[in-house]
Amino acid sequence: MVNVVVRVWMPDRPGALGQVASRIGAVRGDVLAIDILEQGADRVIDELTVALPSEDLIGLLTHEVDDVDGVSVEDVRVVDADRVDPNLSALALGSALAESPVDDRLVVLVSGVQRLVDADWTVVLRDGEVMAQEGASPDVEWIQAFLDGSGHLSAVDESLPGDLVWGHMLSAGLTLASGRSNRPIHERERVRVSLVARLADALL
Repeated sequence: MVNVVVRVWMPDRPGALGQVASRIGAVRGDVLAIDILEQGADRVIDELTVALPSEDLIGLLTHEVDDVDGVSVEDVRVVDADRVDPNLSALALGSALAESPVDDRLVVLVSGVQRLVDADWTVVLRDGEVMAQEGASPDVEWIQAFLDGSGHLSAVDESLPGDLVWGHMLSAGLTLASGRSNRPIHERERVRVSLVARLADALL
C-alpha cells in the first residue's frame, strides 16, 4: 500500500469531483482526504490524498484522472503514510509548538512548516539574520528585501510568486519564509502558513 497526493485542476461544476473519484476507484484507489487549494473563475484546484495498492499504479491513476473531461493533473507524488490531511498536520504543528520549551519553538516551527509545505527550504529571519533554518535557502538578503516589500500583498493576490510563501510574526519581530521549486504554492497553503505564523508569534 502506498499513499499519494494527486493535485488536479477541474471545472467548478456539480459532479466533476465525483467523476475524478470514480476514476480513482477504477484503479483500486481509496480517497483518504480532499483539500480545496483554490477556487474561482469556474475552476477549482483540489489536492486528493489517495491510498493505492501499489506504486506501479500511479501512472495508470494519472492517465485515468487526466481522461476526465476538463480535468488535468498538476502533480502526483508519494507521501508518508501519516500524511493524510494537511489541515490536521497544521493543527499538529500548532500543538507541538505549544508543548515545546520556548527555546525550541523556532526549530519546531521551521521543521514543521518544511514538512507542511513539502518545501525545499524554510527560514525564520529577523532583520536579515537567520534565526532558524531547514534546507538550503536562496540568498538571505534577497529574501529579506522581498519580504520587507510584501506587506501590501494578501494571500490571494494574483501577483504572488508561485515558489514562495511567508508569514510575518509582528510581535516577535520575525518573518517565516518557505519555498519550493517543483510545483506552485496555492492559496490554501498560503493561508495555512500565515495562520501557523500567527500562532507561533503568540507563543514566542
